[in-house]
Amino acid sequence: MDFVLALIGFCVLLPFFIILTILLATANKGTPFFVQQRPGKNGKTFHVIKFKTMRDAFDANGEQLPDDQRLTKVGKWVRSTSLDEIPQLISVIKGDMSLVGPRPLLMEYVTLYSIAQKQRHEVKPGITGWAQINGRNAISWQQKFEYDVWYVKNISFALDIKILLTTLIKVFKAEGISGKGVLTAEKFNGTN
Repeated sequence: MDFVLALIGFCVLLPFFIILTILLATANKGTPFFVQQRPGKNGKTFHVIKFKTMRDAFDANGEQLPDDQRLTKVGKWVRSTSLDEIPQLISVIKGDMSLVGPRPLLMEYVTLYSIAQKQRHEVKPGITGWAQINGRNAISWQQKFEYDVWYVKNISFALDIKILLTTLIKVFKAEGISGKGVLTAEKFNGTN
């Protein structure tokens, strides 16, 4: 089901994919894609692909500039419409991800998880999930992990359909894209 829906979705969104690739390549003065290793089901690593919404920019000391100074106008729009997630359909087609599941987080977080939080890796990571429709980046890490683990314990076809339909509504309303006062999710340090 994931493969079929992701393939159909990618084919339908292909014109947007091409246009966004060109726009972001121009805005970023280079690559339009962000590729990063992430942990998948059972901790198996894979490469997640997203549209790159921030340019590479550094200060005089070689330190990366803050997010708000690197986010391009095109990138801000792409992020606010969640179009930056389109390339992840490729990961679903490849079998590394599912349409629904806990979001694939950074590799550096894996050693910080509690035993309960590690349960999120019992299923494939998803483009959207229970935590995304219940607050996304506007909720605490603790709440995200609780939602992820709840999803793992209650996974069902009906729940996945509910999450997919609710995601469409949330995307159109642009809800929960970022936390209060930040452009991206707050970094997880094992306690927050």
